[in-house]
Amino acid sequence: MTSVVGPAPSSATWARGAGLLAAVGALAVAVFLSVTIGSRDVGIDDVVAALGGSTEGFDRAAVATRLPRTLLAVLAGAALAVSGAVMQGVTRNPLADPGILGVNMGASLAVVTGLVFFSLSSATSYLWVAISGAGVTAVFVYAVGSLGRGGASPLKLALAGAATSAALVSFVSAVALPRSDLAGGIRSWLVGGVGGATFERTSMILPFLIVGGALCLASARSLNSLALGDDLAAGLGERVALVRATSALGAVVLCGAVTAVAGPIGFVGLVVPHVFRLLVGVDHRWLLPYCAVGGAVLLTVADVAGRIVARPAEIDVGIITALLGAPFFIAIVRRRRVSAL
Repeated sequence: MTSVVGPAPSSATWARGAGLLAAVGALAVAVFLSVTIGSRDVGIDDVVAALGGSTEGFDRAAVATRLPRTLLAVLAGAALAVSGAVMQGVTRNPLADPGILGVNMGASLAVVTGLVFFSLSSATSYLWVAISGAGVTAVFVYAVGSLGRGGASPLKLALAGAATSAALVSFVSAVALPRSDLAGGIRSWLVGGVGGATFERTSMILPFLIVGGALCLASARSLNSLALGDDLAAGLGERVALVRATSALGAVVLCGAVTAVAGPIGFVGLVVPHVFRLLVGVDHRWLLPYCAVGGAVLLTVADVAGRIVARPAEIDVGIITALLGAPFFIAIVRRRRVSAL
């Protein structure tokens, strides 16, 4: 009697699976640190009591405020890292990132414009406006970067994104400054952070993150084909335009939803995919899950670091990620310039 059994998983598959479990373990440690460390450290008993619904006492109240903040850091980090990995795959540009390409600032300008001129008050309206702004900016940057000979080269896309982002920052300032009643809050939000998070605000973006993440994961195999070039991908049966549009839509939804709640947090989508591409390779079926966990770890740890280095005050997580990501970006550019010589 012959049994039909699929091929045994290779050692590389087992290693990747074990690595992913290790990354999940690191995330659990980061979550624990985020809940227990702050302007005042708390014990495990207070964490357990807060999880049970008790908020009596300062320590338990502190834990109750850190839980939604930690959840937002985990979700935002995962979304931004996956979004960056997909943008790099769609554009075949290793410098692609929601911040570098100006997508986050496009979402920010849309939200600020809606707040100042249209008095947006609904949390859901912030989300739709932010996603729309991110989408329009992504299309604009790709169109500008595709002009001229050679099409959308990595350098042209990076320059188009940087120029667009700088212009959008100026537009945001021009829109917000006349409104002195809103300017202070807008400036704080533009730094990017997860402080002040609530379960209500976090649950509001969850459906968008699920949809965006599903679109990205569903495109993982096709992104592998796109890496071979459009002609070869089409020869393998891929509908290149549809794949690019679907995966890009998923990435835009992810970064737009996060920006609406946490502000424009940069460099997570640049650093994390590069690190895990070195560790697990270029297969997006593995790269995207790794990026989701790794991005969650990075943003959660960065938030904890911001609380430690400025006690009893805090440094917004957007500043910490910029301090980490800017040297990383410079190193990538220098390495690519050397390899091109």
